[in-house]
Amino acid sequence: MRQMYDCVVVGGGPAGATAATELATKGLDVLLLDKRGRIKPCGGAIPPKAIEEFDIPDSQLVAKAHAARAISPSKREVNMPINGFVGMVDREHFDEWLRCRAVEAGAERIDGKFETFDRDADGTALIRFRPKSVGRDGPLETVRARMVIGADGARSALAKQTVKDADKVPSVFAYHEIIRSPKEPTENFVPDRCDIIYEGKLSPDFYSWVFPHGDLTSVGTGTAHKGFSFRNSVAELRQRMGLDQLETVRTEGAPLPLRPMKKWDNDRDVVLAGDAAGVVAPASGEGIYYALLTGRLAADAVEQALETGKAKALASARKRFMKDHGKVFFVLGILQHFWYQNDKRRERFVAICDDPDVQYLTWEAYMHKRLVRAKPAAHARIFFKDMAHLLGVARA
Repeated sequence: MRQMYDCVVVGGGPAGATAATELATKGLDVLLLDKRGRIKPCGGAIPPKAIEEFDIPDSQLVAKAHAARAISPSKREVNMPINGFVGMVDREHFDEWLRCRAVEAGAERIDGKFETFDRDADGTALIRFRPKSVGRDGPLETVRARMVIGADGARSALAKQTVKDADKVPSVFAYHEIIRSPKEPTENFVPDRCDIIYEGKLSPDFYSWVFPHGDLTSVGTGTAHKGFSFRNSVAELRQRMGLDQLETVRTEGAPLPLRPMKKWDNDRDVVLAGDAAGVVAPASGEGIYYALLTGRLAADAVEQALETGKAKALASARKRFMKDHGKVFFVLGILQHFWYQNDKRRERFVAICDDPDVQYLTWEAYMHKRLVRAKPAAHARIFFKDMAHLLGVARA
């Protein structure tokens, strides 16, 4: 292990591993610091754009979803076919594959827990961490870094120590259970369909899900309500879906940020990416594609800052992201604010999902990560339908 790195990446999820890969590929000295064993609760969906842009091989896809089903509080079902497919990954194996790819690109990897950010006498960043090999009470080790990328998840410890207001990012909490998939399709389980359940009893302000992962399936829920019983919610969902007798392989829970932070860097030598930067899509909770993307943007920003010696280059990561995706996040934020408030609105929201225009524009936006402008008439129809449902003058 070197004592000085061009960049230390804290966190080895999709954002951190991608950042490390990008920088190592360009010949920089990179250390990837990751706490082994942590698996983020995640539905595991990645769109074709992510597969194409980040060279995700088919071997990493544990399933391919060809349809989605939305279920309302009254148990109304809306089936939505997918033009193409959405890839499904198991984060336990997918994240490790990304970390191994970073090492193959030339990054060094240390299994350890980040503890503190400090500076030496000449102002160089010091990353202090506890290697896994020494145990909880073992001594800390220290490395120096010209630049640092924080990708250690929501409520990032590094971000709280280095970036203003990083401790004020609102979040929901997500919990899921990874279970053995049924051996055969059932009335309520189809191995290439994702089920999304909108019901206040199961999730007061978000949604619940059943996402097949081949031999395994993710059953989960999310909410910002304190005191909500996640285990009871998932237990009821499993019982409803006929999944309650299947083996539980593992359980996971973690916070998910609700909106991108207003600032991702410290104006000097730290830039954030992924959940640490607050980049999880509102309404859908999608984070894998945005983590991969912001990891790449953070790496680009670090490379530019190192080449020019200008710390202001670090701000380019957020600027580029918001330029391309800010409108999508804004629209999704409005959608979540209006339609997830109560079961009456959730019922109407699922009714809207039955509209062909809504399905077309939704899948186009999700699959290609852009708002569709080619059909202004469709946007107009959806707007008036939304208003009719919101005002209660349309049938649910």
